[in-house]
Amino acid sequence: MVYTLSGMRLHPPSISHPGNDRRTVVAASSSTNLSLMSRKNSLSRKFLCGRSMCESESPSCIVAATEKVLVPGSQSDGSSPTDQLEALDADTDNFKISESEANLDEEQVDEMGEKELVTSAVLVEDIAVTEEETLADISKESEAIRQISIPPPGVGAGQRIYEIDPLLGNHRQHLDYRYLHYKKIRESIDKYEGGLEAFSRGYEKLGFTRSETGITYREWAPGAKSASLIGDFNSWNPNADVMTRNEFGVWEIFLPNNADGSPPIPHGSRVKIRMDTPTGIKDSIPAWIKFSVQAPGEIPYNGIYYDPPEEEKYVFQHPRPKKPKSLRIYEAHVGMSSTEPMINTYANFRDDVLPRIKRLGYNAVQVMAIQEHSYYASFGYHVTNFFAPSSRCGTPDDLKSMIDKAHELGLVVLMDIVHSHASNNTLDGLNMFDGTDSQYFHSGERGYHWMWDSRLFNYGHWEVLRYLLSNARWWLDEYKFDGFRFDGVTSMMYTHHGLQVGFTGNYNEYFGLATDVDAVVYLMMVNDLIHGLFPEAITVGEDVSGMPTFCIPVQDGGVGFDYRLHMAVADKWIELLKLRDEDWKMGDIIHTLTNRRWSEKCVVYAESHDQALVGDKTIAFWLMDKDMYEFMALDRPSTPLIDRGIALHKMIRLITMGLGGEGYLNFMGNEFGHPEWIDFPRADQRLPDGRFILGNGNSFDKCRRRFDLGDADYLRYRGLQEFDQAMQHLEEAHNFMSSEHQYISRKHEAERVIIFEREDLVFVFNFHWHNSYSDYRVGCLNPGKYKIALDSDDLLFGGFGRVDHEAEYFTFEGNHDNRPRSFMVYAPARTAVVYELITDDITP
Repeated sequence: MVYTLSGMRLHPPSISHPGNDRRTVVAASSSTNLSLMSRKNSLSRKFLCGRSMCESESPSCIVAATEKVLVPGSQSDGSSPTDQLEALDADTDNFKISESEANLDEEQVDEMGEKELVTSAVLVEDIAVTEEETLADISKESEAIRQISIPPPGVGAGQRIYEIDPLLGNHRQHLDYRYLHYKKIRESIDKYEGGLEAFSRGYEKLGFTRSETGITYREWAPGAKSASLIGDFNSWNPNADVMTRNEFGVWEIFLPNNADGSPPIPHGSRVKIRMDTPTGIKDSIPAWIKFSVQAPGEIPYNGIYYDPPEEEKYVFQHPRPKKPKSLRIYEAHVGMSSTEPMINTYANFRDDVLPRIKRLGYNAVQVMAIQEHSYYASFGYHVTNFFAPSSRCGTPDDLKSMIDKAHELGLVVLMDIVHSHASNNTLDGLNMFDGTDSQYFHSGERGYHWMWDSRLFNYGHWEVLRYLLSNARWWLDEYKFDGFRFDGVTSMMYTHHGLQVGFTGNYNEYFGLATDVDAVVYLMMVNDLIHGLFPEAITVGEDVSGMPTFCIPVQDGGVGFDYRLHMAVADKWIELLKLRDEDWKMGDIIHTLTNRRWSEKCVVYAESHDQALVGDKTIAFWLMDKDMYEFMALDRPSTPLIDRGIALHKMIRLITMGLGGEGYLNFMGNEFGHPEWIDFPRADQRLPDGRFILGNGNSFDKCRRRFDLGDADYLRYRGLQEFDQAMQHLEEAHNFMSSEHQYISRKHEAERVIIFEREDLVFVFNFHWHNSYSDYRVGCLNPGKYKIALDSDDLLFGGFGRVDHEAEYFTFEGNHDNRPRSFMVYAPARTAVVYELITDDITP
């Protein structure tokens, strides 16, 4: 039978999706002839171009002949294809024939029309060829990756870390052992598995693999005494398809095609493996399953054999964007991204949220809760099926369509991947899969995370390495993700998991007996794999410890991440928001924002999803609390609490982005000060110790994002959103986060002023609660004329409009704050202003 969910057949929709994922845009023409070019059928380009595009004499035809021809994915003017299409539509609507064209005689018109026809035909053919080449490149990407050989560590590799940081020499024994362990595993993989590239294709050997003659299913379950494949296809008969075991504990069965050539297991049907284990008979979802679904009214999930016909599989249309110089990440949860109290879909996120992210100015979206997790309220962190995308939001092909749309918009897509632990579930997860507690995880206490109630991987096990490395490869290759944010890395790297440990920066805390070398070597391995096969891919590690070498390449002796998630900054803001303004220390703020390791890049944030959860508070809530519910409408008078909150909300975000790292992250909704916390639907719960936890009636009311509040021009949330958008676009224009020029010229405790330079911008922050400063002298490096690039006090951003944006600021020579030049400004209280160098002409 074909398994259904909520009345929907489990197969992907047609490859023609809403949002025009497959469209070919040629000028503004909507000709049905041209639409055929996007299909993979037998109609030739010459046949399509043989007919006159100007038979209707529509303005679109003339536009097409005037070099305004769009190639899908082309962004030569910085705009998206959608923006270009809208611009062309406007041009078409306003099209007027010039006087000279109106006076042409009939022969000239005929001659002109013939030239236009030839030009149009050539242009259309060029566009069709370009699209075909693009599609061919995308389709061949996986094949090209298979040809890559990741070179083994060379002689003398792993030693550069001592040049970068001489203090590491005191821990050379530990670090050299770590690198030697990494080299030995790499050598073994190269010798016995054909290299890291082949080793990471475990999903082509284990799980379900399809061939021309049938389906092979393999599962590594060394603890099982017997195994059989059961499902809808054999009426769940455990005696019908009994599996055989090899010497490595891998069970296998081959199912030949049906007599009519159809596959023996229908696409969309339920499957499980039944095993006789040391703890009894057990039905499990295959460990390598690509899709799993929870049936209505049932608790355990069901594995789904997902293999749609070729004509129904989603085909990627758009190449991956290039790695951005400065990373501006919009952290998002697809399920809770609707304004309605519901679980949102990949399709809705694609059509409604991705364009919003692009418009706001972010260049990357970090998607949470992708790997299937049976408990929705775990935020995706209790993974049950590592190779399956969450079925709550749609099918695997829906997810591919969403990622492809992001690529069309020029957005990099990062996945929040969980390799730090796994769900404790035994019915639909990896725990006790073969009846033992040591198959994928450490046995006993070491394999259990008491705070997270989850299982911990044994990273020293060969098959665990195969499983996790293949998992990272799978999401990058099959779904075209552009990188990962690795969750819980601190928990992985230390046997104490960072619990109840305060890291002081002493190197002995990082390189000693508390370090889980197997886990660190796995992180080196997975970074080596990702960057070796996908050079443009991005890896971000969530590490609160600050381990040195974390963001240094593996070949230099580092762990290999591109960025560390700078978690201390958000904690510092919460700490300060509990104090009076008078107790804020400018030096303390500067130290926290700049306290990061040289040459190791950071992604910084003022608040992420962590601060938005029930039990915590967002910055907006810390600042404005219950006043947000009554005084955010513009037609009502504000309060001192609201005025302070709106001003500091903008300043905190800007100084965090301006000074805190080489990348920036924001959780969806926080850009406009979302007034609600996140509370996933929960039922009443009675704990084993007798305590009672009141639920929320399984309500989705607090598990959504009220984007309508940020869009409403009659609410003050709109100003916060406008400021966040302006802040992102300022960074896009100047790439100041990736600039090597950063200089803090002033941190005055009494005046509460912070001034710093980054790239060609000068940032001036006045955190004082009531003192404004006229003719305030600002030191700078470059001579010339400065103008305001961003002003948090702008009326558009909910400010008071106290700064004149038409004013020009000319530098004059003379040392000030250790800068060779300076200029004079007006710095209102609780305001941040960014000044941009316009010209080197210093004459007023």
